[in-house]
Order: sequence, then C-alpha cells, then structure tokens
Amino acid sequence: MKVLPFTIPVPHDHTIIVQEEVLPHFYTFLHRHAEVQITWIKKGEGTLLAGNSMHAFRDDEIYLLGANLPHLFKSDPSYFALDNDREVHTITIFFDPYGKLAALFNLPEMKTVKTFVSGMQNGFKVPDSSYPELARRIATIQQAAGAGQLSLFIELLNVLSADEGLQPLSSGSYAFSMTDPEGMRIASVYNYIMHNYGSPLTLQDVAAQAHLTPTAFCRYFKKHTRHTFVHFVNKVRVNEACKLLVNGVPNSISAIAYSCGFNSITNFNYVFKSITGTSPREYMNSYANGG
Repeated sequence: MKVLPFTIPVPHDHTIIVQEEVLPHFYTFLHRHAEVQITWIKKGEGTLLAGNSMHAFRDDEIYLLGANLPHLFKSDPSYFALDNDREVHTITIFFDPYGKLAALFNLPEMKTVKTFVSGMQNGFKVPDSSYPELARRIATIQQAAGAGQLSLFIELLNVLSADEGLQPLSSGSYAFSMTDPEGMRIASVYNYIMHNYGSPLTLQDVAAQAHLTPTAFCRYFKKHTRHTFVHFVNKVRVNEACKLLVNGVPNSISAIAYSCGFNSITNFNYVFKSITGTSPREYMNSYANGG
C-alpha cells in the first residue's frame, strides 16, 4: 500500500517542476512530500483532505499545500463507477524552498515571499476572485522555460504573497512532525475512513487499521488529528452530503443521509447543523437560490 512519504521526481536541470496530469481520478492515498505544491484543478470534483481539515473541491480552483503537509485529493465516488468516462485534469507546480532555491529565498529582496512560503504550512485556497489571473500565470509558467520560467514563478509567488483573500485550509496551527511509521499508520486510518464512510464504521474496525486497541486508538487519533474519531467521521460524512445537496443530486435528503453513512434522518439533521450551522434543507435552498 503506497502511503507516506511520496517522492516527486526532480530533473537535474530544474529547480521547479510543472506537472500536467489528465487521469481517470486523483491519486488515491494520503501522502506528503518535501516540496511545496500549487495545484490548479482545471477539471475534477471531490474532497481535499489537508492535515486535519477537509474541503470540497471542484473545477477551476487553485490550492496551495505546504511542505510535508499530509494531503489527499479524493475524487467523488462517481469517478470509480463502472463504464465511467469522467477524468481529472490538473497543472501542479512543485518547489522545494529549502533545496536548490534556498539561496534565492535568502536574498533580501525575497524576504516577503520567504515569509509567505514559510507561513503556508497549513495550506490555502485561492479565492474565486483571484482565480482567473493566477490560472493565467500558472499556464504561462507551464509554457515557459529556463530563466524566463523561473522569473515568472517568482512573480507568481510575489502576487500570492500579496493576496489578502487567501483562505487557510486549516484553522490554527497544527504540527506535522510525524515520523514515517506514524505517518503510514495515520494514512492507513484516513484512507480506510475516506473509502468506507458510507458504511457502518465501528471503532473496533478502524482501530484495527492502526493495530491499536480501541482505547489506545482514541488517544492516538485525537493527538495526531485534534479530532475525536466520531467527529472526524461525521465531518467526512457531512462534507460528502454537502456536495450531493449542492450538486442537485435527484435524491431526497433522507436518501442522501443514508448514502453518506448516517443511520437516521434525525441524527443526520442534528450532526449536519452542528457542523455547518444550518439544516440540510436550508443549506440546499441557499445554493438553489444563488446564496
């Protein structure tokens, strides 16, 4: 099973990597790497798990992920259906600010950019208002080469560092100083939950993925995610329900609740409101009315 860490192949004659991918779905395992990642999702829908936070993603969005931030772009279940012809299309820029680029970032003129990159450990989402310009810049970087590409890349970082609308992916600070064995263990747990949220998930079953007793697992999971097991599973399920409600899936609210792993509509309504601050119907209507 491929889990943490993940190695980005770096050509000897490049300091930044621009990678375009068109695939049936996103890489299916939680992973991390030393490089900072700027990902433009040209096409694709699903859930982004970044550190201890999760967010629904869709076409035409850009995300910044810090170095060694455990993350997973999980494609919606429809991407894995038989006879499915959906695909994902991304352009990603990888760079290691502490590798070959360290000397550049240590220049006095790069102080603001260096501070920005150092402070993006938890990641950001680019606001919709900034998307057109930043997508254009990423496309231009992809088409460039040599010193011209590096110059455009520095310009991109400068623009990002001045964007006050960047939305943090995780609230508060979060430590990611896991050892590789710890990373592999928590990755196994995350992957299991993300792939089985629609089914009954018992504490015993999930604890077994970490090779821990239920009691030891609860302490371990809270320490490494800052969530209780139940709260994390509920967030995953509510996040999936939000996407179905917003996308106008032709199912009743109760059908959506059961498909996301809730065992009663009453429990679904209670948990949904406790996490989102609104009821499922109000949430759905706010998007239907353009809210």
